[in-house]
Amino acid sequence: MTDVSERSGVLRRIFASESAAAPGDSHEQVVLCHDRDSGLKAVIAIHSTALGPALGGTRFHPYASEEDAVQDALNLARGMSYKNALAGLDLGGGKAVIIGDPTTVKTEALLRAYGRFVQSLGGRYVTACDVGTYVADMDVIARECDYVTGRSPENGGAGDSSVLTAFGVFQGMLASAQHQWGAPSLAGRRVGVAGIGKVGHYLVDHLVEEGARVVVTDVREEAVDRVRAAHHGVEIEVVADADALIRADLDVYAPCALGGALNELTVPALTATVVCGAANNQLAHLGVEKDLADRGILYAPDYVVNAGGVIQVADEIDGFVFERAKAKAAKIFDTTLEIFARAQADGVPPAVAADRLAERRMADVGRLRSILLPGGRRP
Repeated sequence: MTDVSERSGVLRRIFASESAAAPGDSHEQVVLCHDRDSGLKAVIAIHSTALGPALGGTRFHPYASEEDAVQDALNLARGMSYKNALAGLDLGGGKAVIIGDPTTVKTEALLRAYGRFVQSLGGRYVTACDVGTYVADMDVIARECDYVTGRSPENGGAGDSSVLTAFGVFQGMLASAQHQWGAPSLAGRRVGVAGIGKVGHYLVDHLVEEGARVVVTDVREEAVDRVRAAHHGVEIEVVADADALIRADLDVYAPCALGGALNELTVPALTATVVCGAANNQLAHLGVEKDLADRGILYAPDYVVNAGGVIQVADEIDGFVFERAKAKAAKIFDTTLEIFARAQADGVPPAVAADRLAERRMADVGRLRSILLPGGRRP
């Protein structure tokens, strides 16, 4: 149980007036969800609806404290606003977290209770899969809720969004190679993938097909075994942990597990000259982006390159067409190159250039809601 001072710290962050300096920079709404009988404890954070309903996945994780869960929801929701803006979607940003170990406490009753809380928001928040939740879970949630994406194809959904998430990260990697080495190719490059779960193992597929030399690590031995079995006859190097991977001789480092992988300890140890991965919130705190730039390491902002999944589930809202969604995700290559070019022109790290571009779109397009439409509606 978090103490009073911890809770007041979270409240200060939610209500702090100084956070409102940039367009859409403060969270619009934070909902605490509790159903004692099913054991549900969840947080839904809506960061911005400037561009439309807030779309973002539901993470199911055994947080060390309730404050950690709220902080994660706030960070992830903000990231979704920027991700959706740069992906060209008419959607805002939100995120939800369910507190608990999904392998032991996840039940039909808990998921359906959660679905009712999402439904109570009337469409301000649209959910999808994230760490600890899967397509089958979205099908259960959808039994109580109209605002669910990432459902199974048999239930009218797009299925596993990890497919296009990995594809988008791969496009970002190719763009990074173009900017850093002059050609959009990873053939012969040594690429380290930290986390080969839902997204990472698809990313390995692209890298192997491209002819990259792949190094992987994962806390779960079965994940490593699955990748090796899928690429029988291909040499895939395995290292003990993320620490060892960071220090390995790499061209590209791809964090694909939980956030915070880039910090004051890991950045100085990096051998890779490109960082491009699927994990959300890779920068542990402000200033890390400058540390990377100072070392000559090209950082492809996570919320730019990992947008393929949200592009996929957003396409589901109007009736999913895989080819259409994949074509949109392929544009991550161009967006990533644009951000690198803007960063170079403005003399700022790519993360700063990406933030500026996202904030400009939220402000420019979001302000159109002030134009009143017939019937008194401001859709």
